[in-house]
Amino acid sequence: MQPMLEEQFRTDLADRRARLVEAVTREPEAHDYRALLTEVDAALARMEAGTYGLCETCHDPIEADRLSADPLLRRCIDHLTAGERRVLEQDLELASRIQLGLLPPRDLTALGWEIAYHFEPFGHVGGDYCDVVQPEQPGGGLYFLLGDVSGKGVAASLLMSNLHATIRSLSIAGLTVEQLLTRANRLFCQNTLETHYATLVCGRSLAPGAIELANAGHWPVAHVSRDRVEFIDSSGLALGMFCASEYRHREVRLGPGDLLVLYSDGLTEARNRADEEYGTERLAAHLGGLARRPGLTARDVTSACVRDLAAFRGGAPASDDLTIMVVRRLS
Repeated sequence: MQPMLEEQFRTDLADRRARLVEAVTREPEAHDYRALLTEVDAALARMEAGTYGLCETCHDPIEADRLSADPLLRRCIDHLTAGERRVLEQDLELASRIQLGLLPPRDLTALGWEIAYHFEPFGHVGGDYCDVVQPEQPGGGLYFLLGDVSGKGVAASLLMSNLHATIRSLSIAGLTVEQLLTRANRLFCQNTLETHYATLVCGRSLAPGAIELANAGHWPVAHVSRDRVEFIDSSGLALGMFCASEYRHREVRLGPGDLLVLYSDGLTEARNRADEEYGTERLAAHLGGLARRPGLTARDVTSACVRDLAAFRGGAPASDDLTIMVVRRLS
């Protein structure tokens, strides 16, 4: 385990131990507190012995995302007891239902815009972030967001849920996208470990056809019109890297039928059986072909992108979460 990460676990466990000691002092008959205190002391002892984070059965490293979610773990997934496996399966099923419940409607039409998306976690849960928010106050516009939290699995999904709650709370105030990202970054820094970060694209509709767009270290956004495909690059660092980061926006104007296509690296970094990468060049060529077919809806474009990716992979397994969002200006 990396020394910095182990030190973070040590600090976290020491803090938990202090809280448990206080709880046991208040309630000396609370046997569950005493049992947890024993587990924490055992984990700290494993750190001193240099065996922390290693499976007690096979001595291989325990999965990092599981250890981040529960620093008291003693076994890797392959060597869980039957009871531990049942609990894990129940937790993953519940986490999956919670994550799916955080997603916006799959197809949405509002304020002259049509939005559709495809969300496909690599496992039961994932770290991709996808949302559409329409503030209640008049003139608040329409926010649409797509991002990627570092890591995979349960730990990443928990961070994604944290980011989802933060963005939802801030969007009520009707902030500009640069204000929203700047404040979300400060909150994300204060509430996550130093090793965690999130890339994020945030767009907000303004006057008819106008979009305010800011990108915190995420993949470029594709602006698709009938005669060209233009990629709009990132305008800032990922959330969580530096608390003092500030963000700037770019105003993008879309004609009737124009598209913005947002995506996670599960699309552009996907590989086929020849170990070739899908990449932005293939994406641009595919989107350019779709632009020459009039009448396609946002859902049509989203589905076409998913099909093209499947054809490219040719049966090669996925290796990351996949999210694609298409924002289309209505006529």
